[in-house]
Formats: sequence, C-alpha cells, structure tokens
Amino acid sequence: MYTNLNHIETADQHATIINENENVMVCCGRMGPMCIPVYGIMEELEEEYGHVKFFDMEFDNPEAHVIRNLPEVRGFMGIPFTIYYKNGKVVKATSSIQSRDQVTSILNEQFGVPVKA
Repeated sequence: MYTNLNHIETADQHATIINENENVMVCCGRMGPMCIPVYGIMEELEEEYGHVKFFDMEFDNPEAHVIRNLPEVRGFMGIPFTIYYKNGKVVKATSSIQSRDQVTSILNEQFGVPVKA
C-alpha cells in the first residue's frame, strides 16, 4: 500500500495490534478512488488523535480475511471496510468513502475527543 499509515501485513500482526492497543482504526481497501480519501483523512488525524492507532490493510491480501470475514461487515458492498476496535473488540464498522466529519464523529463517539498534548 502506498500510504503513510502503518501497514498490517498478516492476520497475526492484526491480532497483536488490536489486542495491544486500546483504540485502533483499520482501513482495509485498495489504492482506488473510494479508499484513497479515507487514507488521507486518517493520515491527517493521526497527530490530532494521539490516543488512537491508525493502520491500513490491503483488501486483496489473503491475510485480510480477518477483516473481510467479520460479522460486522456482512452485507457491505463497497470498499474500503473501515473497522474501529476498542480493547480488541469491534465497536463500529463502515464501508465505502467517508468524509472527515464522518470519521471524526465516529472517533469522538467511540474513543473520545482528541487530547491536546
């Protein structure tokens, strides 16, 4: 993936990340017109939301089955699949393009507002 986010390459790495971090947002997609804006929003928000870990995962990677097979994404038609984890559990899942306002609304609701350093 050609983003400035941290990349998840394997199912084991995914499990470690969501189990070792309280608040995690993972965008599982491709380098396409619906996904690239979401990656950009995540890159912008990384500094503002220091209490959230942001990652991407390539949708076509066979290891991405850990996201593609989640019950929360059953019925999703568009990518990216964006998953929000709190203490290792899915607390929100969205699909397709998202605006900055939509993403920040979910982050604030699920993980709390940004903490200024």
